[in-house]
Amino acid sequence: MRPHIYHYAEAAAAVGVRAYVVDSLKARGWGRSHGVTLVCTGLALQGYERSGDVLAAIKGISALSEVQSDQIVLSGWSHGGWSIMDLMTEPLKRPGEARLADPDPALIDHVRGLFLVYPYISFPARSLRHPWIYRPRTRVALARKDHLTAYARAVSVLERLKADGLPVDMLSFDATHAYDEESFGGIGPMHHDQAAMDGTTEGLIGFLREVFNMDLPSQAVAAG
Repeated sequence: MRPHIYHYAEAAAAVGVRAYVVDSLKARGWGRSHGVTLVCTGLALQGYERSGDVLAAIKGISALSEVQSDQIVLSGWSHGGWSIMDLMTEPLKRPGEARLADPDPALIDHVRGLFLVYPYISFPARSLRHPWIYRPRTRVALARKDHLTAYARAVSVLERLKADGLPVDMLSFDATHAYDEESFGGIGPMHHDQAAMDGTTEGLIGFLREVFNMDLPSQAVAAG
């Protein structure tokens, strides 16, 4: 969990949306080095496996007394976006799907929207070949210089999903993968880009206002 994730959660909270940051690694006893060397490289906990974490988060957060259980937006960055997208492709009708003994598709009814930032949509992401079974309103922030998922491929996949009936719009930034990670310098394929980060923050807030009709009093919730 990096500082930029909390930046977005704080931005959501500042406009009146309850925000939760979900850590898939700590509960497994994994630290940052494990995450960078194994998870980020796709060697462990691929999107399909982590999609069960997303469904579990929906269930747990929905059960909290301070949460309106049918007013949830899921947000995911890179691997998190991959995991959310994989979940949207799964029927969730048999034990073992999403690596869960008892997946419950009814939980997806709680989700009002998806906000995804430079999601990984390369092999073996399920959205490359599977349609989405669930189609909540979606906004995706893409990086034109993304070295993990080619920009043209991401646009192609999202356009196909849009043609299938997914209400999706895209934000595009002339930036690299992980452009909101401030620790990246000028070496390597990833660079911090404050303008892209600011644009993504504005895109998130605008999306939350639209999905939750923020012109009216609301106690909506975003799970990031």
